[in-house]
Amino acid sequence: MFALESLQDAQKVLNAFVDNKSNVELINKAINLMVDSYKNDGRMFSCGNGGSMCDAMHFAEELTGRFRKERKPLAAMAINDPSHLTCVSNDYGYDFVFSRYVEAWGNKGDVLLAISTSGNSPNVLLAVEAAKKKGMKVIGLLGKGGGKLKDMVDVPLIVESNVSDRIQEVHIKCIHIFIEGIERSLFPENYN
Repeated sequence: MFALESLQDAQKVLNAFVDNKSNVELINKAINLMVDSYKNDGRMFSCGNGGSMCDAMHFAEELTGRFRKERKPLAAMAINDPSHLTCVSNDYGYDFVFSRYVEAWGNKGDVLLAISTSGNSPNVLLAVEAAKKKGMKVIGLLGKGGGKLKDMVDVPLIVESNVSDRIQEVHIKCIHIFIEGIERSLFPENYN
């Protein structure tokens, strides 16, 4: 019974996300921002904590590696270098682990994918502030009402749930759709 209830709960959260038609528009807006960035020699950055860091890494590796078919690699970096994270944590505090990276590597025209199930992670908030100062666009994968980040990002995708694992399940669907959308635009031959 537990497994069926869990699957049904996941389905309910996904259905609520899909039923909110603005989410489809926001996903398309996010894809367009990323495609425009790539067309202008921009790069993708991604960050998050815990499972959201794993999602940030998944996003980057699908772009630098491959998704469905062979194509050239796309510039994408998850902010997850252990030496950077521990250095900045030790010297400045954990709240600055993502923002320092964005300050060092981000450029106008790049895109930051900021992932926070609460929408209130202090280190993600500071990363978004740093990205905006650099002239970067920011896409937020959020939950629990979107928190403070919903008003800071260019594209807020908010999963209406208070349970982090359910939020992350929809986030990974969005990430796969982002990647497919980028590929369909930049490598249409892979989808004929």
